[in-house]
Amino acid sequence: MVELAVRRGQRVAAGRLVRPAALLASLIALLAAALLLGVGVGAVRIWPGDTLAIVLDHLGLSTGARVDPQDDAILWIIRLPRVLLGALVGGALAVAGATLQGVFRNPLADPGLIGVASGASLGAVAAIVLGLTAVIPAGLQLSAFAGGVVASLVVYALARYEGRTETVTLILTGVAVTAIAGAAIGLLIARADDAQLRDIVFWSMGSLGGATWPVVGATAPCVAIGVAVACARARELDLMTLGEREAEHLGVDTERSRLILVLALALATGAAVAAAGVIAFVGLVVPHLVRLAAGPAHAIVLPASALGGAALVVLADVVARTAAAPVELPLGVITSLAGGPFFLWLLWRTRRAHGGWG
Repeated sequence: MVELAVRRGQRVAAGRLVRPAALLASLIALLAAALLLGVGVGAVRIWPGDTLAIVLDHLGLSTGARVDPQDDAILWIIRLPRVLLGALVGGALAVAGATLQGVFRNPLADPGLIGVASGASLGAVAAIVLGLTAVIPAGLQLSAFAGGVVASLVVYALARYEGRTETVTLILTGVAVTAIAGAAIGLLIARADDAQLRDIVFWSMGSLGGATWPVVGATAPCVAIGVAVACARARELDLMTLGEREAEHLGVDTERSRLILVLALALATGAAVAAAGVIAFVGLVVPHLVRLAAGPAHAIVLPASALGGAALVVLADVVARTAAAPVELPLGVITSLAGGPFFLWLLWRTRRAHGGWG
C-alpha cells in the first residue's frame, strides 16, 4: 500500500521528477565541488592538486609532491575541519527536517519543532553567562548539546499520556518548551556583560569558526547515528505519512517509531547546533527541494537531503568567509537570506500549480 501511495505522489509530480540515481550522483558531485571550493578559497588560495597532495600526505599516502608548509597548515588545521563540520551540520539539519516533516505530516516541521534548537541555545547562553567556557574545555559545546537533548526529552515526556503521544500534543508541547527556553535565555542575557553579549550574539547567528578536529570527531558519530536511524526507518516514515491509524493497521508501531526517531534526531541536531550555533532554514528548505525533484519516497528523500544540506552549508560558509573579507559574516544570516526568499518563491509556485501546499 505504501508503494501505491508513493507512486500516486510521484504521478502528481510527473514531469518534475528526476531519476533517484541521477539525483544522488548530482548531489554527490555538488558536495564534492563545494568541499573543494571550501578548502581552496580564502585569503590564501589552495589549488585542488595541492589539496589532494596534502590530504594524502596526512593519511600516510604521500604523492611526493612539494607543497608549501603554510598551505599545509592552513588546509589541514583550519579549512578541512571547517568544511567537514559544515557538511556534518548541514546533513544533520536537512535529514532532521525531512524526517520530522514525515513524522508530523507537517510541511513546516524543522529541527526546532521538538525543542532541540531552543534547548541548545539555552545551554550555550548559560555556559557563556555562568563562565563555564573558561572553566571546562569545550564547555559551550557540551552545554549546548546537553541542553538540546534534555529539551527534546522534556518535550516528549510532557507530551506523553497513558503510554501514547499524539502528534498535535507533541508539536504544541514543543512550542511551549521553546517559549520557556526563550524566556530563560532572556533572563540570562539581562545579567550578561558586554563581552558575554557579543559571544551570545555571535553564537546565536551560527558560525563554523570554532571548527577543530576534536569538534568534528565529537560531532560525526552523533550525526551518523541520527542519519542512519532515519534512513533505516524510511519505509515506516512513508507509512506514517498516510496517517497514524493507517500506519498502525499496516503493522507500524507508530509510538515506538516516533520515539526512536525523535531521540536519534535530537542527538544529531543537538550535536550540530552545539558545534555551529543556530543555522536557520536548512532543515526546512532542503527537504522540500528534494521532494520536488524526486518525489515523496523517504528512501531517496533522506540521503538526498543529507547531501543537499551538506553542500548548502559548505557553500554558505564560503560566502560568509569571503563576501565581506576580512570580516566573517554569520553563517545563519547567509542561510536565512538565501532560504527565506527562496522558500517564499516555493510557496508561491506550489500554490499557483496546485492551489495549495497539499
